[in-house]
Amino acid sequence: MASEQEVAAVGRILVNPKQDLATRFRALFTLRNLGGPEAIEWISQAFVDDSALLKHELAYCLGQMQDERAIPTLETVLKDTTQEPMVRHEAGEALGAIGNLKVLDLLKEYSEDPVIEVAETCQLAVRRLEWLISGGDQKGEEVTDGNPYCSVDPAPPAQRKTVPELRTQLLDESLPLFERYRAMFALRNLGTEEAVLALGDGERLAVILKLCGIWQLAIKDQISNMQRGLFSAKRATSHVIVIRISKFSCPESSSLHNPPLSASSEHQHSLNPLLSCHPGLQCSSALFRHEIGYVLGQIQHPASIPQLQAALELDGENAMVRHECAEALGSIGKEECMKILERYRKDTERVVKESCEVALDMLEYENGTQFQYADGLLRLQGEQ
Repeated sequence: MASEQEVAAVGRILVNPKQDLATRFRALFTLRNLGGPEAIEWISQAFVDDSALLKHELAYCLGQMQDERAIPTLETVLKDTTQEPMVRHEAGEALGAIGNLKVLDLLKEYSEDPVIEVAETCQLAVRRLEWLISGGDQKGEEVTDGNPYCSVDPAPPAQRKTVPELRTQLLDESLPLFERYRAMFALRNLGTEEAVLALGDGERLAVILKLCGIWQLAIKDQISNMQRGLFSAKRATSHVIVIRISKFSCPESSSLHNPPLSASSEHQHSLNPLLSCHPGLQCSSALFRHEIGYVLGQIQHPASIPQLQAALELDGENAMVRHECAEALGSIGKEECMKILERYRKDTERVVKESCEVALDMLEYENGTQFQYADGLLRLQGEQ
């Protein structure tokens, strides 16, 4: 067991902004593994940092520790609207992970937060606590596969089903997010290539829907410009054709094959199916997409690399999603992952850039001879 002095030495590395981020991450996970009030105190101190990625990971670790002494810090972070959405989201998820019912009212309050990622996270946390109240997995009514990763998840796995059945549940936008998460974690627990590909379908569908959403905005922009007489019909038509070349198509978008030649009301009417497109364009959740990236990183199966790469490379994708996909690629640890991460370690989005840096360190660990990733104590011993 580590002494208080050793915990403090690791804590000082965590809170030191002059240390590189990869080293600070290793210190954080060392503290998470050590646990105890001193570790929680050092982790809590780091929420003043200017790295959203680091603060997000602080909250994650406090949730995984499941120590009720972290609740006041997490409540403060969730309530603090100056914190980045991905940090507040992780604080809400951590409160659900700890599982103390005294935070239920707070989570219900923030289930209506104007930041959608925060609201959806708190809704999931409420459902998890209600599931625990009802007896959770102690009832023995459901046959599920166990979690081989020892993580505290925002939803329990779904009842054991076939992969196609779980895939259908995963992708059904009409279901509550909690039920889709249950399918996600059931597929994660299976860990087979078939399950990974089903999860990858969720990520791939999200990429397509995101492209369609960008497409919608582009078409709307062209209509607006034509109405104001700023663009010729020829230019608008060529713009639509360029989008077609991407080989992604929106459902029910027959207008694509007959692009408008003028801004007349008749031609605008012909675009209505395109502008309404698929219901998933309005309701597909960035939180859901990011969680798929997370579980694919846990499984570490190379079959998911193409989908993770596509999401990371997608311009306009939520940075929270791209960051999780970058870290997943680092966990998988293949050479092709390294090449992808090297390309994006200078990304203009700070959280993506930093995620690639951390992921490359993780990749080095996965391919090296180090005994453990959380090596803060070993590093201290090496310095002595």
